Amino acid sequence: MSHGLRRLLSLAAVFAIAFVVVVLIRNGPSGLTGLFHRDATASENGFRKEPYTLPEKAPLEPGDVEFLARLDAEYAKLTEAVTPSVVSIDTALVQAERQVDLLGHQSIRAVPRQGQGSGVIVTKEGHIVTNHHVIAGQVAGQENIQVRLHDGRKFPAVLVGDDEALDIAVLKIQGEPGPLKPLKFGDSTQVRRGQLVFAIGNPFGLGETITQGIISAVERTISENQRDLFQTDAAINPGNSGGPLVNLRGEIIGINSAIYSTDKINPACRGVGFAIPSNVVKATLTSILERGRPVWGYLGVEMQQSDRGVLVTNAVAGGPASNAGFRAEDFVVSYDGQPIKSISELMYLVKRTKVGRKVPVEIRRKGQPMTLEPQIAESNPDEVAARNAQLQSQDRDRRQTLAAIGVTVGDLSAGDRTRGFSGVMVMQVLSGSLAEPLLLPGDLIVALNQSQVSSALEFYRKVAASAAVQPTTIHFIRDGQVQQVEMPPLPKKEDDPEHPAAKQ
Repeated sequence: MSHGLRRLLSLAAVFAIAFVVVVLIRNGPSGLTGLFHRDATASENGFRKEPYTLPEKAPLEPGDVEFLARLDAEYAKLTEAVTPSVVSIDTALVQAERQVDLLGHQSIRAVPRQGQGSGVIVTKEGHIVTNHHVIAGQVAGQENIQVRLHDGRKFPAVLVGDDEALDIAVLKIQGEPGPLKPLKFGDSTQVRRGQLVFAIGNPFGLGETITQGIISAVERTISENQRDLFQTDAAINPGNSGGPLVNLRGEIIGINSAIYSTDKINPACRGVGFAIPSNVVKATLTSILERGRPVWGYLGVEMQQSDRGVLVTNAVAGGPASNAGFRAEDFVVSYDGQPIKSISELMYLVKRTKVGRKVPVEIRRKGQPMTLEPQIAESNPDEVAARNAQLQSQDRDRRQTLAAIGVTVGDLSAGDRTRGFSGVMVMQVLSGSLAEPLLLPGDLIVALNQSQVSSALEFYRKVAASAAVQPTTIHFIRDGQVQQVEMPPLPKKEDDPEHPAAKQ
């Protein structure tokens, strides 16, 4: 071997020894293994599997949280017991929709709408309680309603009857659904603030959903007809309407009816929902099933709202008020112990009073306090209609009054009412009318003379009665701002005895 070759081999050996020493210093013995053996855990892209160990034991044993474990199991047990009684409701109807073209011309067209809501089975025969606004526009006896049961089966349903003022409707399942599981009504007078409740329904069409909360308040009033409601923080969203609010025993203590939301475009739960108390719902259900209509109490007075309160303008002859001694010019102070500030308050309480009951009514007559006890009678639809026709014939050109006012309004959609909005929408304002300089299409009228308005019919009745004799204060919302204007009274006719020209 030549000297040069030996020198080259010596240098190679020195280099190899130095390399091994460096590898051992940096990586340890495993470093040498990696030089000669490929890592079986490494993928082709060079990723090396991470070692991991998952825990097999929970932080706490069931015995450590015994109360919570029982509560968790009982919540699940309650859910399993009540959800088979709750149904989802789909409706097909036609609604009026306002359209405005590029030139500002308005038109109304019929638009098909698919409604959605919830309901609860309350009889073995298949009767369902829901909200009126869920099925608004339906005709009794027509099968335009479809219900989806807990197990996913779908059946047609018919409208048996409803109470629009209370926002309650009664349906009946058609076909052969088999044995049903109705829920029992609880006693809503026993409901207290702070008690646990559960809301079940079909929010946003997602399907069967249950939420838990408490009763936040009782006797809440959110509109002229929606009074003495339960307020709850259980999540209630659009689609929950008509579903039950149940207590810990699974009893119905309310029917979910509305939510509070300031966002009309994207309404959602803000922890403020409302439910109609079960005792009121049960009484309405019984009346509809037994008589085909809700039974309302009847006092027999004609009234006028004034600065001093509710003024009796006439006690209908032979009616409960007349028999009890009511006279024109009496001011109603309280009804059954509850202070009265508006006509709507008094009407609501009278309608919900049990027929045949004597109720203490405190009045002021020529400044002197008195208490009368009328015996509430049953409101007869035919008699009421006849009386209304008589009053309309006696009204001073009511149609002319409305024509002079010159405003057309429309009811809010079921969706708007579900989101907690109330009032009527201005659809059209006639040129040269009393309303022209004051209102614009799209304004949401919420009250007249500080008395809330909930429907177009109610608006026309109130505004005609007011404008005929006095200035009318209109409360409305425009561009999200609450405003009010005063509309002057209708000018007197020249042949009216009170017109200046008639006195010359």
